[in-house]
Amino acid sequence: MGFLKEVEMSKEAIAPGRSRYLGNTDTLMMVVIDFDDGPSEAPDPPHSHPHEQVSYVAAGELIVHIGNESCQLGPGDIFTVPPDVPHTIRLLSKHVRLVDTFTPLRDEFLKR
Repeated sequence: MGFLKEVEMSKEAIAPGRSRYLGNTDTLMMVVIDFDDGPSEAPDPPHSHPHEQVSYVAAGELIVHIGNESCQLGPGDIFTVPPDVPHTIRLLSKHVRLVDTFTPLRDEFLKR
């Protein structure tokens, strides 16, 4: 998987108005998620996973909730999520693009 062009990627619909595509090595995964269903009145249900996560806000505005902390973020901002910590987002704009990185790989995201 050396070079991946967005126009050639198969995007997976993960919910109405939400899609993702990804690239990975043996130990690191990058996932681009487009949310086109904002703004939302309430945060998504919280979730957690055993993976370390670092996310970059590429477009849009949102509130990120990590554990008991919350912060409004926009383009250029980054947030980090430790393993097993509940987290969620609330969309503040029509479109939000997040670039998430995970280690180890999120096997459930891979098409095998």
